[in-house]
Amino acid sequence: VGWREFPNTLRLHYKIYNNITNLLQNVLKGLTQAKILTEKQVILNQIDHVAIAVHDLEAAIEYYRRAFEAEVCHREKVEKDAVEEALIRVGESYIQLTTGTSPDSPISIFLDKRGEGIHHIGYRVDDCQKALDSLVTAGGRAIDEKPRPGSRGTTVAFVHPKGSFGTLIELVQENLKE
Repeated sequence: VGWREFPNTLRLHYKIYNNITNLLQNVLKGLTQAKILTEKQVILNQIDHVAIAVHDLEAAIEYYRRAFEAEVCHREKVEKDAVEEALIRVGESYIQLTTGTSPDSPISIFLDKRGEGIHHIGYRVDDCQKALDSLVTAGGRAIDEKPRPGSRGTTVAFVHPKGSFGTLIELVQENLKE
């Protein structure tokens, strides 16, 4: 390389260096943004269940058996909430047929006011407290100030329909046994 060609060669190497540096900076910026996106978790995983309030749990179970050949996969009385439920698996979710076990239970009160029908939607979440905090921050009204034990060994929290566009929401965290 002659002396006169050196400045052009140097300029070319400098341009290549700058281009590579800019490219690497953009790649690193992209990787950082990708990392942020992958670290940001979606709070709702899927529908856990649709709860249907019924007066006669046995009749509702029999109806689903006849109409859909569906079988109950889990049945439980939740004494604290004064309800009895029967779960029917639909894919990876459930239909939760539920009835009150005392006149002052939330389900019995719902049935007296509105009759049979959809009571609430249960959303499956990884972290019930985090999901509850997020809903409250977004303007939701917590019924449960903190998550509590639910049926099937889950952790749950309810959000009032007045803060969630008319839908009673139950957040459901499955507590998987290790």
